[in-house]
Amino acid sequence: MSKPVVQTPAQGSRIVNGGDDVILFGQPPEVLKGLLVNNVTGFESLVLTDIREKDGSLINNLEFPIYFFLFVMNGLSQGKKLNLVGEADDISQALRLLRFTLMGPTRQELDSWNTETPLKEEWLAVADAIALKYENGNTIPVEEFFTAKPFIDGQVEIGELTIQHLGQDHYQVSNADGDVEVNLNQDFEIQPCYQVQQDYIPGGLVKLGLEILGGASGFTPEEPCTGLALCYNGDYILIDSIPFLDQHLFARGISKNQVSAVFLTHLHDDHCAMFPLMLMPHKVEVITTREIFYMAMEKLACSLGWSAKAVSEHFKLIEIHPGEELNYFGLSILPHVTVHSIPTIGATFKTIHKGYERQICIVGDNHTMTTIRELHKQGHVRDETMQNLERIYTDRFSLLVADGGAGAIHGDPADALTSDADRVVFVHVERLPNEFDTTFSLASSGKRYTVIEGDPSVYSSQVNHYLTHWLGESFPNRWMRSLLAEEEIRKYNSDDVIIVQDAETRGFVYLILTGYCDVVQHDGKQFNTVASLQAGDIIGEMAVITGVGTRNASVVARTPVTVCVFAEPTFAAFIETEGFRKKLLNRWALRPIIKSLPQFSMMTSTALEKVGNIARFEQLEEGDARRFDESAWYILVEGSVEDDEGRQGSSIEYGWRPFAESNCPSVICLEDCRFIKFKKEAFEALTQTVPQLNYHLRKQRIGQPYAIVDWLLQDVAIYE
Repeated sequence: MSKPVVQTPAQGSRIVNGGDDVILFGQPPEVLKGLLVNNVTGFESLVLTDIREKDGSLINNLEFPIYFFLFVMNGLSQGKKLNLVGEADDISQALRLLRFTLMGPTRQELDSWNTETPLKEEWLAVADAIALKYENGNTIPVEEFFTAKPFIDGQVEIGELTIQHLGQDHYQVSNADGDVEVNLNQDFEIQPCYQVQQDYIPGGLVKLGLEILGGASGFTPEEPCTGLALCYNGDYILIDSIPFLDQHLFARGISKNQVSAVFLTHLHDDHCAMFPLMLMPHKVEVITTREIFYMAMEKLACSLGWSAKAVSEHFKLIEIHPGEELNYFGLSILPHVTVHSIPTIGATFKTIHKGYERQICIVGDNHTMTTIRELHKQGHVRDETMQNLERIYTDRFSLLVADGGAGAIHGDPADALTSDADRVVFVHVERLPNEFDTTFSLASSGKRYTVIEGDPSVYSSQVNHYLTHWLGESFPNRWMRSLLAEEEIRKYNSDDVIIVQDAETRGFVYLILTGYCDVVQHDGKQFNTVASLQAGDIIGEMAVITGVGTRNASVVARTPVTVCVFAEPTFAAFIETEGFRKKLLNRWALRPIIKSLPQFSMMTSTALEKVGNIARFEQLEEGDARRFDESAWYILVEGSVEDDEGRQGSSIEYGWRPFAESNCPSVICLEDCRFIKFKKEAFEALTQTVPQLNYHLRKQRIGQPYAIVDWLLQDVAIYE
């Protein structure tokens, strides 16, 4: 025996090696890749974190560590179980989550979701056929993979090791030879353990095409998992939500504001890391079956420790049915069922261009056709499912994206040898066998497959969309035409300077159409980033309103960026003629104050603009008395007041308060005071359309004594 040793395989996790006992603390996204890179060959225990989310990522991704234990370490076949350590409620939530991702829904759940009988029976039969079995042929339930080890009085024994829970994500691990501390609070960032290759040169919006965020499997150490972004008329539909989604979108120069929807194929961790979409400045539409949607909400709920109802407020379901075509704003989506370990779908995305039909078919995670035919013979797979998959592998498509991962539940590249598609691209695999190198292509991050090129009309529609959101109301049509008549589309490389501090305005206003920028000021000694902008944000509009002739900051492209440049005189004439000057000045004054408040400090510029649209200042003078009512939410931003509790300063809240008890005392202003006011109805409506606002307010309320926090989960059942 020797003193335990600590190793960091990935940010947000630690490995403690105590000889025969190896413990993994924290499971950030793709933690298995960090273990493989650091040559960690095994572990026997997983410790769940107290903090569920950090730096935009969930920290309890258990699925691939379990695969590693089951199929690489062969733990179960050796009669071993994984120790699952944590608070009792957290363990129950983790087991329920894993039941959905590893085993799929129960018959009772499918019945409650009104799943059509033939599809229900197929999903249940396939899941049962693929599931791990006891020697007697019975399916091993998910809880039998683990030995639950809840903390009792803050302590757990693991073999020769003792884990002492010192505080939030802070532990001491000891044996007879010594002890070590594990403090996950030291990790402020959660980043991939592999290098994310960033684009430097701008591409362009297309009418139909596919951008590869990643194309490998969850077991590939130095490559991202499979994630695709389908561009249709300048808008992006994600095909699943890849782990570290924010980082991969940033690397490709795709702003989150450009993402309108996600087509969700299934729940596995390498496809369904949807937490970043809860932090969007607009609701993302989830295009999938109701069964997969409900399962995804349950997965997020158990990951966060929130109710499924609270989680689902952050999304909008666009329900589809296998075999039935959906017209999604001119894009035809025809979903199909695949054969995988849990309910899974793929789809063909089709549009008409110049009289010709163009199609991108995403097969989705799928068994080999050899296995599917065998499952069909056994009566598990329906005739229509097998015949449809055989058709997909032979039909003509502009682009066929197929699962080439082989392995236990993934496809075989040989299945596509008879494909009539113009191009065949494989995902879920880091390299193709030699016999396929000159036949097929391999998806890897940074590749683009364009089916229909873009043209200026794609950018015009984006301009209309973003200006309407920026204004907070419909942009007048004739003014839109005038602005578009003089527009100029400019593209910048990553790190290019778009606007120079102290330079003349030169008569231009800029609308960011793609990518991310930083607003940077130089004080004579050093540079300071004062704001981060993305697609949909406007640069230079306040110079038009205030008449300032020089730029007070530089704007630097942090990714490839596309901007639309407007003539300043036309933009100024629009603001003055339509009477928007006062409204925009009020918003300009509100913007930095709202950003400085703890309630909104974590929000992006786009979301802050939406909050500013419904905010108003309210001034009270020294000595004024005021009793607040429940019609609005008031936040004190300047001055001090006295209420029933004594003297109060900045950030105190009065009146109606979101996710908290109302606070309606009589107050006296001890000096001149300024409040920010939000009307209750307008703010409640905004929380339902800006997921980022909904999430951050809920998160901040947890632990506050006056909060009404009724969405937190306690102990949950593994099965309904």
